[in-house]
Parts: sequence; C-alpha cells; structure tokens
Amino acid sequence: MKYLLLSLLMTLFIQAQTKYPELNNLINSGEFNKATALIDEKINSGNLSYDEIFQLQFEKERLDRIRKDFNKTAEDVLKYIKKYYPNADETDLKKWEENGSLEYKVIDGKKWYFARAASNLFRINKEAKKQKEIVDGYKKDSLDEFLEQYVPKVLDESANSQESLVKPVTFRLNYTVTLNANAVPHGEVVRCWLPYPRKGHNRQQNIKLLAVNSDEYIIASNDNLQRTIYFEKVAQKDQPTVFNIAIEVTNFAEVNFIKPNLIKPYNKNSGLYKTFTSERPPHIVFSDKIKKLSKEIVGDETNPYLIAKKIFTWISTNIPWAGAREYSTIENISEYCIDRKHGDCGIKTLLFMTLCRYNGIPVKWQSGWMLHPGEVNLHDWCEIYLEGYGWLPVDQSFGLVDSEIEDEKYFFLGSIDPYHLIVNDDYSTQLFPAKIFPRSETIDFQRGELEWRGGNLYFDKWDYHMDVEYIEPK
Repeated sequence: MKYLLLSLLMTLFIQAQTKYPELNNLINSGEFNKATALIDEKINSGNLSYDEIFQLQFEKERLDRIRKDFNKTAEDVLKYIKKYYPNADETDLKKWEENGSLEYKVIDGKKWYFARAASNLFRINKEAKKQKEIVDGYKKDSLDEFLEQYVPKVLDESANSQESLVKPVTFRLNYTVTLNANAVPHGEVVRCWLPYPRKGHNRQQNIKLLAVNSDEYIIASNDNLQRTIYFEKVAQKDQPTVFNIAIEVTNFAEVNFIKPNLIKPYNKNSGLYKTFTSERPPHIVFSDKIKKLSKEIVGDETNPYLIAKKIFTWISTNIPWAGAREYSTIENISEYCIDRKHGDCGIKTLLFMTLCRYNGIPVKWQSGWMLHPGEVNLHDWCEIYLEGYGWLPVDQSFGLVDSEIEDEKYFFLGSIDPYHLIVNDDYSTQLFPAKIFPRSETIDFQRGELEWRGGNLYFDKWDYHMDVEYIEPK
C-alpha cells in the first residue's frame, strides 16, 4: 500500500515545482549542480518525511534527464547545419535561438542544445525548411502520400456501404525490449511492463496474446486505462535481458460524417461533461495564455464541432511537428507548445485538448502506436465527445489531409484509419502491478517501463523494437 501511495503521489506531483523557493530558483536559472547539492542536503537533514524525500529524489533524477536531452554543443549543431548553410556561424545560431527555432538551455554556465535541435530547425523554421529543400530536393512525406491515397477510399467505402467501420486490418505484432548487458548486477530480478491493446473499442477487436517469453505474466484488466502485460526476468552477467511478446489484433477504419447542425446541447450537469471539460494540472490548465489563444482562434463561434474545427485547423497550420524532449522534463506541456510554437504528436494533442476543454468540449487522451506501412512508431491522439455522435477520434498530429474535398481534408477530425493501435485511454494513470519507482515516461505509456530493486531503468539503458505483419482481408 505504501508503494501504491507513493506511485500515486508521483503521478499527481511529478511535474510540480518543489515547495522550496531557493531550489526552484536554482533549477530555473540552470544551476543544476547547486540544485543537486541542495537536494542532497535536504534529504540528508533527517527532517523530511518519506514522501518528501521520494519527491526530491525524483527532482534530482529529472535534472539528470534534462541533461541527457540537452547534450549537443554549438559545434555539434553547426556541423549538421553547414550541409545546408555552409557559412553558418554562432551569429546564425543566436538568431535562430531568439526566434525559437533552436531549443537550448544554459546548464551550469554552459549552453547546451536539445539533442534534436539541429534537425528540428529544418522543420520549425520556414526559411530553413526551404533551404533544405533546395539542397536535398523536395520529397513529400511518405505517410502523407499514403494517407492522400488511402483516405478517399475509406470515405467512399463507408459512404457506399453505409457502415462506420470499414477496411479491417489484422496485425501480428512482435514487440521486444532489450535491456543492456550489465545494466543491473547478475542475478537481480528485472520487472517489466509492456504495452497491451485495450478492449472496449468497436474499431479494435479480437485481441490475442500469441506468445510471451516467460511462463508467468499478468495482463492488466481493461479497467486500467494504460494497459500492460507484466513479467519478470533474472539478469545474467554479460548478457542482455530480453522481454518479448507477440500479439494479434484486428482494427477497423472508423468514419463519421459530422453535420454541425445535428449536434445536440450538452448535459452540463453530467459526470462525463464535468470530468472531460475540467482542468487537469499540470498539463491541462486554463492559463492566461490559453485564454488569449482561444479568443484569437475561436472568436464568437458556439457550435462545438466548428469550435473544434477552428482549433484543429489553427494547430495544423501554425504548430509544425518537431522531435520532442522527454515529457517528464516539461512542467506544462500545452503551454510549452504555445511558447515553443512546435511539438510532436502528444504535445500538439495536449494543446488541442486544453483548448477544447476550455471551450466546453469534452475531450480525452488516447495513444499507442501508429502501424502504417513503413511508418511504425509511437503515437498520440485523442477523442472528443459530441452530443448525438458520441466519442469521436481526433488525430491533431496528422492534421489536415492535402485535399480540396472537405471530408478528406478534415478526415482526422472525427474519423481515423485502422493503423492506430490503442494502448491508452488516458495519460499519467497507474500501471498494474504498481511501479515502485518513478516511471521513465510519466505521461504516456508505449515503449514500456523497467525497474529493479535498485531503482528505475531509464530509456538510455534499453532499446525497443516492433515488427509488424499485415494480414489484410482478400
């Protein structure tokens, strides 16, 4: 029970500032060494409760995670950039830093750039993106090409058949997590949680566990909104520790042709409405920045679908996709997206969710994997609730499809393809069995989680890989 309570506390407060103003000031000013020393001093004082010690220990770990994310020097960044700007120097870096195109932090007096800052420059900055196209040549993203061909077929099949669920695909998934050799001492037990598909969605059916490389395992019940399969392995000296599962699941495309005039008024006294339109600190907060942005985007619109459409369009148009920091290092993800003006799938989704909730539209998180041919990866999206239609999928990261036809262009605002594997129907919830130590990913759950009696095993200590076999009906 003690470990469950601590795990719950970490879920609730893992992003919060500490209660020590002097420590917060050190962290915010980049004085990580001094902050770490102050944390050790407070922990060793003997005046703190176990819960306070636990939180301070995570804050210390969080600083280390930030160091891992910000690990590139100016020389590293310039080496990458000079392929496209041969004469680039630190003056150019400063210009890009000031306009938000290059993400960096000053840590203990030295400037460190985000690990993916150089490649992100050519996604975020419009001028740099054009320069990259001049050097490399223009090539449309393969996923965009796939969707532009696929979406019209889905819409046609749904319209002709009068069915919402069409084009099923059966996936055989082989997922492997490999812990580095000697990451833990020989003979120690490694605890592992891997992602497992959720039931309860019409578009995701016939989930079967085909194999697991352990005689004993626990599949979390579907009551767990971040669903797992849990098992353990004993580490062997000089050998990697391998966790493997094979799963089969059938998914459908879901198509919803939404007519704004048919949307009914919400029952604002219902539990559903109150739950899914509320703030949820630290990442869904109706801050002044959110209120200001909402006013700019939404204006006087009152129809829930048209409000969501305005938000969806604005984020698709103004927030480019870019590789993201680990979520556990970001204090308020939706506000971070406004400040940085870019984000990956989860960051963009949380901004969409926050703006929708502020405007009285119920919305909830959904995530797992994208299994599109040639584009298998972790992925986040969400669902909005429209009275008269129910819960509808929204993929803010996929955004607008390049088409002049309205139903195609806004396909991912209310519809979805079958290549979205649902593992999570919420974020930052408890895993089952409960984890003893703080999670590597405190928000999402797709890669998995590992720990041993000595502590959490962070992402730099293990790798993950998904093989996908597609079994489409003849």
